[in-house]
This record gives sequence, C-alpha cells and structure tokens, in this order.
Amino acid sequence: MKKDFLSVKELTQGDAWYIFDMAQQLKGGVGSFEKPLSGKSIGLIFQKPSNRTRLSFEVGIHQLGGNAIYLGPDDIQLGSRESIKDIARVQSRYIDGIVARLFSHKDAISLAKHSSIPVINGLSDFMHPCQAMGDFFTLKERFDKLSSVTLAYVGDGNNVLHSLMYMAAIFGSNLRYSTPPGYEPVKEVVQDVQKMAEATKSSITYYKSPDEAVKGADVVYTDVWASMGQEDEHKKRVNDFQGYQVDEALLGKARKDALFMHCLPAHRGEEVSAGVIDGANSIVVDQAENRLHVQKAILAIYIGGKKKR
Repeated sequence: MKKDFLSVKELTQGDAWYIFDMAQQLKGGVGSFEKPLSGKSIGLIFQKPSNRTRLSFEVGIHQLGGNAIYLGPDDIQLGSRESIKDIARVQSRYIDGIVARLFSHKDAISLAKHSSIPVINGLSDFMHPCQAMGDFFTLKERFDKLSSVTLAYVGDGNNVLHSLMYMAAIFGSNLRYSTPPGYEPVKEVVQDVQKMAEATKSSITYYKSPDEAVKGADVVYTDVWASMGQEDEHKKRVNDFQGYQVDEALLGKARKDALFMHCLPAHRGEEVSAGVIDGANSIVVDQAENRLHVQKAILAIYIGGKKKR
C-alpha cells in the first residue's frame, strides 16, 4: 500500500530517526551511488512560486536518479480548470510520485486520497513537514540530545509552528511559543501535541510575552509575519506584530550563544533584525541546505521504496 508524507504528525520517533539516519548518510556521500529513483518520474505541483522547495526537490530527485517535472500555477490550475480527483487519477498513470506545494492542506489531502502514487507535502497552509524535518535534523547536528533542547518560537502561529510543535512532541524537546493575540496556532493542533507530549515528556508552552518565551532558550526561531497569499494583510500584520521582532535585545535573553533559526525567505527589519539573521549564531543557511538531504531521504523512502533492514 502506498504511503503519503503529508504531515509529521503521523511519524513515530523511530520513523523520524530512520529518515534522519538516511539523510545523514546521503549528506556524507554514503550510498550516493544508489539511485532509488532510477527510471522514476516525479511531478512537482506548485501553486506558489518557490526558491528552496523547488530547487531542493529538483536537485534531490536528480541526484537520486529520477526525473522531475515541474508543473507551475498556470500549468494545471488545480481544482479550477480540472478537478483534483481527475488530476490525481490521471497523473497516477503517468508518474511515480507527486510533490505538492499548495495553498490549502485540504487540497493536499484530496490529492493523496485520489492518487494511487505517493504524495509528499512540500508546503500547505496547515503544515510544512519537510521544513520541520530539516530543522530538527539541523538541531540534531548541533546538540547531543534533541530531548534536552529548548526551542523558542516567536511570531505567527502558522504552518511552520504547527509542524515544529509536532516535531518537539515526537522527540521530547521543549518548545515555547509566543504569538500575538489572534495569531495563535490552531487549537486542535495544540490539544493534539499536548497529548503526544505526555508520552515523550515534552514541554510545549505558550507565553504571552516574547521575552518570557525566549528566556534561557537554546534556539530562537521566527518566520515572516505575512506569508505568501497574505499580501493584503501585510500592513495590518506589521502593526499587530510590533514587539515580536527577534532583534539583538530579544536574542540576548536566550542562553549565551543561542542559535537563531528562520525557514526563509526573511524580511530584515520586520520579523528579524539584520544583525541577528546575519550574525555568527544564525544557522538559517544550514537549515536550507539540510532541506535537500532530508527530502532526499523522504523521496528515497516514500517513492524509492527504501525500507528499514
């Protein structure tokens, strides 16, 4: 039976470690001679323009021996020019897997439901699983134990925060978050991760004040205040998010030498100061690179059929 990668919620800790182990081998060049996607074609259905997601998936598919076919916003017009059901059923006859970067998570679920081939969520409004996997892989490279890491997230309670919360619950990490009123993460996600956190002794806590959330943290993370598709809200969001910028003063409340993370693209002067994102403790480029390695592992497992031995 085919498996989809739509959210990190479905992963066990063992699943996540298996992906990380394979990503580490691929990053180190071990097993690079293997081509699990040899003879396979992967469709990239993108409703949104992209830099890192498109490039990392196309490069990764090529390095694994596969053929990437990019289908941009005007190529398919998912759900308007043609129904998602028909697109999924027809593409299942042509290609071996789909990477989808969509506005709506419901569309990603529908695409997976009607496809007989694996669907990987490259991004949706509800989840950004490949980003969160790459982020925690990056943290694994920096810390002895993920269960000992305290990550503070300041900003919008969006798809990135949702996925980071699930990852923290999976690995037993501590996650503190501070969002402006009205921009909190989805209540069902909060309830869900709290249940998961009980099993792994993870602490996932909301703080009204960014200062309190960041105090003593090992890592400070933020994201743009207005994501793609929210351009009309930009002015209001800039006003609502005053006091939530990660600048030198806020980062200084974290532990000495605390790391800074951002999923990019970044708007210097809004959610983060130039001094922080371009500073010595910023690991945003490491995060971006590790998207490639983690996604290669996901592609190899979900589409290439690489199984645990």
